Amino acid sequence: MPLFLTFEGPDGSGKSTQARLLADELRARGHDVLLTREPGGTPLGEQLREVLLAHGGAPMTPTAMALIMSAARAQLVHDVIKPALRSDRIVILDRYADSTSAYQGAGLGLDREIVDRLRAIAAPVRPDLTFYVDVPEEIALGRLSDRNDANRLDVETVAFHRRVREGYEQLIAEEPDRWVRIDGTGTPDRVHVTIMQALAPVLRQTPKAS
Repeated sequence: MPLFLTFEGPDGSGKSTQARLLADELRARGHDVLLTREPGGTPLGEQLREVLLAHGGAPMTPTAMALIMSAARAQLVHDVIKPALRSDRIVILDRYADSTSAYQGAGLGLDREIVDRLRAIAAPVRPDLTFYVDVPEEIALGRLSDRNDANRLDVETVAFHRRVREGYEQLIAEEPDRWVRIDGTGTPDRVHVTIMQALAPVLRQTPKAS
């Protein structure tokens, strides 16, 4: 049985680390797992990632950013996600369409109708579960300050990152059955244990690779 899991959260939440830890754990348990990311995951997506996130790159409107992000997403869904799910694999995706709603929508003020239309076009596959790794803005920004690879969104204002977090809260309220809120303030190992506990009921219904 296929399973589509996504990870969301503010930059600095540790969600990418948790996506990797989950993939490693599930593979060790005998599951057939595909781990990928957005933007990226395909040759086109990785090229567009460089354009989108380059710190100091050409100025970009929220609309342009969302369109480029959606182009990368559409390619990933077509080339990677759908084929993997048809093969009954577990797909773990680091960011998906919810990120556009939170960042370009809530964070940068792109009209919700535009965001929803782009989602319908580029992201027709709904995740089975979305793990929202949540940390306060101050902790997330503190973690980002220790990085050497800050992107154009990492260096936005505290107010921007607060709006992003509020955008996620709205998405969770709209689809509470899909979201699992995870406290990301603990150690990576402790957060991973929490995720595995939350996923346990689903895994009991997901057969291992033969």
